[in-house]
Amino acid sequence: MSKLLLVDGSSYLFRAFHAMPDLRNKAGEPTGALRGVLNMLAPLKASTGATHAVCVFDAKGKTFRADWYPEYKAHRPPMPEDLAAQIEPIHTCVKAMGWPVIVEAGVEADDVIGTLARQAAARGFEVLISTGDKDMAQLVQPGITLINTMTNETLDREGVIAKFGVPPERIVDYLTLVGDAVDNVPGVEKCGPKTAVKWLTEYDSLDAIVANAASIKGVVGENLRRALDFLPLGRRLVTIVCDVPLAESLDELTWRTPDNAVLAEQFARWEFRSLLKAVQGNADSTTDAPAASAASAAGQSGLFGAEELPVPVERSAAHREAYECLLTWEAFDQWFAKINAAALTAFDTETDSLDPFDARLVGMSFSVTPGEAAYLPLAHRAPGTPDQLPLDEVLARLRPWLEDAGKPKLGQNLKYDMHVLANHGIRLRGVQDDTLLESAAWESDRNHDLDSLASRHTDLATLSYTDICGKGAKAISFADVALENATAYGAEDADVTLRVHHKLSPLIAAEPGLRRVYRDIELPVQEVLWAMERQGVLIDADLLARQSDELGRKLLELEQQAYEAAGQPFNLNSPKQLGEILFERQKLPVVKKTPGGAPSTDEEVLAQLALDYPLPRLLLEYRGFAKLKNTYTDKLPRMVNAQTGRVHTSFSQTGAITGRLASSDPNLQNIPVRTPEGRRIRQAFIAPAGYSIVSADYSQIELRIMAHLSGDERLLQAFAQGEDVHRATAAEVFGIATAEVTSEQRRYAKTINFGLIYGMSAHGLAKSLEIERSAAQSWIDRYFARYPGVARYMEETRALARNKGYVETVFGRRLILPEIKSSNAGRRQGAERAAINAPMQGTAADLVKMAMRRVYDWLGTERLESRLLLQVHDELILEVPAAELDIVRQKLPQLMAGVAELKVPLLAEVGVGANWDEAH
Repeated sequence: MSKLLLVDGSSYLFRAFHAMPDLRNKAGEPTGALRGVLNMLAPLKASTGATHAVCVFDAKGKTFRADWYPEYKAHRPPMPEDLAAQIEPIHTCVKAMGWPVIVEAGVEADDVIGTLARQAAARGFEVLISTGDKDMAQLVQPGITLINTMTNETLDREGVIAKFGVPPERIVDYLTLVGDAVDNVPGVEKCGPKTAVKWLTEYDSLDAIVANAASIKGVVGENLRRALDFLPLGRRLVTIVCDVPLAESLDELTWRTPDNAVLAEQFARWEFRSLLKAVQGNADSTTDAPAASAASAAGQSGLFGAEELPVPVERSAAHREAYECLLTWEAFDQWFAKINAAALTAFDTETDSLDPFDARLVGMSFSVTPGEAAYLPLAHRAPGTPDQLPLDEVLARLRPWLEDAGKPKLGQNLKYDMHVLANHGIRLRGVQDDTLLESAAWESDRNHDLDSLASRHTDLATLSYTDICGKGAKAISFADVALENATAYGAEDADVTLRVHHKLSPLIAAEPGLRRVYRDIELPVQEVLWAMERQGVLIDADLLARQSDELGRKLLELEQQAYEAAGQPFNLNSPKQLGEILFERQKLPVVKKTPGGAPSTDEEVLAQLALDYPLPRLLLEYRGFAKLKNTYTDKLPRMVNAQTGRVHTSFSQTGAITGRLASSDPNLQNIPVRTPEGRRIRQAFIAPAGYSIVSADYSQIELRIMAHLSGDERLLQAFAQGEDVHRATAAEVFGIATAEVTSEQRRYAKTINFGLIYGMSAHGLAKSLEIERSAAQSWIDRYFARYPGVARYMEETRALARNKGYVETVFGRRLILPEIKSSNAGRRQGAERAAINAPMQGTAADLVKMAMRRVYDWLGTERLESRLLLQVHDELILEVPAAELDIVRQKLPQLMAGVAELKVPLLAEVGVGANWDEAH
């Protein structure tokens, strides 16, 4: 059977524009809507099996409905400039992908789709309409179905009835009654979906409702009677016209051969690297899919699920022609002479594992001149691999250079390479630059992986790891990669790293603040993080096992209590079953819905419902205990390294634009500490015999930074005099003496202090303190009246962010805010909140990193056995032998407080214990 796929292109482009982040190419041109539309379109042919297809877009200008009703869509704001700029590229790319495209002047896309749908259905076609527009439900009939790719929703006749409460033939009546605010079509005032469904169920049709208008009681009945004169026009406006004359016939709407030349030009123009690779890799293909190449690259997983397409390695690029594979000692010696004499050498390792503690060398690559690079294979084992230079001898010759701090080295994420070499007994020194950290300093809001950097800064189509090794179940180890492919990939890494450095280095050097952040903060702390990761932390596995058993028993108890509260057993981990219990059986109010339209059961919803109902409260408690058990008490013992007997986390310097460190595998920065059970997990982080855990924590660091940045006289005075700043705030806000402040008032003031620096609104404060919004607004107003410098700082910072597109920390870290001018109000307001908070978070992150380096250097200079173990938020955790405990307790707060001079004194507090919980 013939199948016609009708895509509501205008619906797609608006949804993509508002759903995607503010993506741009290097020229600053918006690309998010274009990428989103292509990503949504790419998998449709394969998933629908359509024989015919067309993508329909609205044309510019008014339509015939504006002649019927001048107010039609009159209140709509003009299309955002960033979206308007992407319309033509979207049309060009969609056509080049092989889609027929219709843009019919004077009519709406809905009318074109309706006309084609009815024509096709009359000829026996199966018709699929891909849209998110509810108006299209009126088109559903036998043979015509709606699909929504964003929510995976399919609407046939039964689906329409289930969703709207009325059948497709009554959707026009339904829309006439409720109106359409988007198109400025008024319905009956106060007549919402429930009332419309009720009337249509009782009277069957709009005509019958009108005939019985006099008997419908209440305010809504009066509103109906007032609307009677407009209803005929309203019905006409919301009815899709299904007989508009079209130049295109159904027989013409078949898939076209993709124009790979145009696609390649467009994908290069808009810097869609994975799509460009796919097109280039299929340039000679005779594939009949409209976007077979792009579909594979875009993936099947939704708007944000784009995947890299494996690209044949044989499609080599010209820049790889100067790459050399070092298989003889003569070739090795020539390159060794180059790197030994070079002012800077780009260096990279290839390994058999991504785990830094398990990884062993497979090869190394070097580059000293852009465009020239060498790959040194050491442990490849693919069939037919020629003899390689012996690993031990190569490392013996390279060791002096690798460990020489006077031989400058460049890499991409060299902390990983430091671990790899340490696995072979080599301590890498001489790290002068790292492109990962350069990118994080220069463009904090972008991706910092090497492929992304190459795409942005070199215009090279580089090979990705999956190009070489594949992915998923079919992935191979790099040790099994053929030398030709390994050389192309490995040498390219070194070459591209050098090229990216040559682009970023002068940009950073020209900005004193960024240069300071990169040179004085990020590069120095990289070695500290490597040492902390290498050291690891000792845990008490037996204690965790006991805690896990206790949590397991509590979970069983909570499960039984939940069954009793629900009146039946059910799967507490099933959102579907939970939704049925909460909203269908217990009739709890629906707070919000998932993208698929089901009532949400996420933590925010449960927390709100828990204020009034017992079952959500039990479920929240259950989830909290389950997270502790699954994430920590069960998992941590399994992560103990067999060789060291310790747990080794990984710290990332690029996980947040604020510069805060992130911890992973395991994440030791997010252990919940608000419950006794969460705090007890820290008891399992222990010191070995003869040692103690020492914790040093900055006191109220972000509030101190707020005082420094705002220059508010009252805040500065409070910190200078060593006052309890929350008590002082309470005294100011409540208009009482400091001595009269109660503990409850101090708690309120603390919430206000921290809430405002995170951009909390009156609504958020009211919710947090469980008070009326008017009271919360009154307190905020009084706060700003008492601390005018804070109010001034916030307003000036918002204005600065809007003007520059970024804000800065005290030390010059640039915190880029791409959404600060977004046409989406929610995103723009979020960016404004971030503009206020980011300088404080970022400055705190800078201070902690500077303190880490100072403490690390002091421990080394004094030749102490004490070691830094962890960094969590504003806290440093050390392992200290008994003989050094006094000097560390004395010196540590001095080092941390003296790392920088602000307008207020910095204060670090130290605790000591046998475990982390005791020390903290």
